[in-house]
Amino acid sequence: MKDYLKPGKKLMRLVGKAMADFDMLHDGDRVLLGLSGGKDSLSLLLVLHHLSTYAPIKFDLAAVTVDPEIDGFNPEPLKDYLNSLSIPYYYQQQDLQAQAQESMQGDSFCSFCSRMKRGILYTTARKNGYNVLALGQHLDDLAESFLMSAFHNGKLQTMKANYTIAKEDLRVIRPFAYVRETQTTAYAKAAEVPIILDNCPACFSKPTQREHMKQLLANEEKEHPKLFNSLLQTLKPLMGIDHAK
Repeated sequence: MKDYLKPGKKLMRLVGKAMADFDMLHDGDRVLLGLSGGKDSLSLLLVLHHLSTYAPIKFDLAAVTVDPEIDGFNPEPLKDYLNSLSIPYYYQQQDLQAQAQESMQGDSFCSFCSRMKRGILYTTARKNGYNVLALGQHLDDLAESFLMSAFHNGKLQTMKANYTIAKEDLRVIRPFAYVRETQTTAYAKAAEVPIILDNCPACFSKPTQREHMKQLLANEEKEHPKLFNSLLQTLKPLMGIDHAK
């Protein structure tokens, strides 16, 4: 098994607190990590891998990557990396751009792609006996989602930290719910994980609402350094409400 840089105590403390607060893992869980190849999901891979070595509860860990077969995006190097860590790995290829041209109706490609990827993650988990899907969104993502929902949908909601999907056969957890993006970036860099850069032309064709919120929060944090401490307290009650995704 390949050696890896163990995550620092501060990062693990935040992950442990979020897991305890939202009852994310149970003894005997089989966890499938949605591995995009970005810094956040790769950081979560190592965090969960490390946690599995000493946690008082026992859980299985595997990962899955959805390759949308978009030009310039090549997650193939992840195969060797997962093999070096002795973590079971599922690699699913699907031409989502071609499928979008055939099936997409009145929706953005990003929304269509996200929905299709999530369906593939669910199917892979069910087919292989995993009952928990772990995703790598962090506190910055949750704060951005909160602002997008408030500004554009008139709703107070954000992504949930732990929820059961509609068919009630899978739970989705976000162990980085209390973790800042700066922390996942720093750990991914220090651990020298094989980051796969996203190269989807649809995603980069125009600035997104999420990117606008990211810049808004960054500018506000310069003036108010404790901004995310306050936001976390605001978001905590929303992380468990059924309508938040």
